[in-house]
Amino acid sequence: MSTIYEAATIKPKTPDEEEVLKNLWSIRPCYLYNEEYEDCTSVKARFHQYFIHGESIDCNQWKRDFDNCVRFEKNATDTKSALELIRSEQKRREERMRAHYGNNVWTKRTAPPQDWAKPLPEHMQKEYEGSFLASKAKELREGPQTPEVESSSSCAIM
Repeated sequence: MSTIYEAATIKPKTPDEEEVLKNLWSIRPCYLYNEEYEDCTSVKARFHQYFIHGESIDCNQWKRDFDNCVRFEKNATDTKSALELIRSEQKRREERMRAHYGNNVWTKRTAPPQDWAKPLPEHMQKEYEGSFLASKAKELREGPQTPEVESSSSCAIM
């Protein structure tokens, strides 16, 4: 998305513009909002919604987000559309994370466990050594390996 806010030399003039600049990262490309709307209103999605919720859910927020995104993309000074889109994204994130923040069963870690970097058990290390992941890790560390040419009598059928 190309906006005036992407240029580091432009300073926001109003609190709304400052909020848009601060939260610009949360605005996704416009086509994604349209895809979400089309997916939400598809027959498959409607069947799923009815099966899970007992009714169809309202998909209009995706359409409003798409419209706001297009308006903001066309006119980067349209802070009203940008703010509405940012608030919609914030609400969506809060809804998605509600169970995480409402957790009162598990204690959240503040740091990794003490033995986080301990070596793998021997049987897992042997499996890893011959894996594709190990060969790619070695290639990244040492650079691509070139196979040695045995002799000029080799032949390849393509």
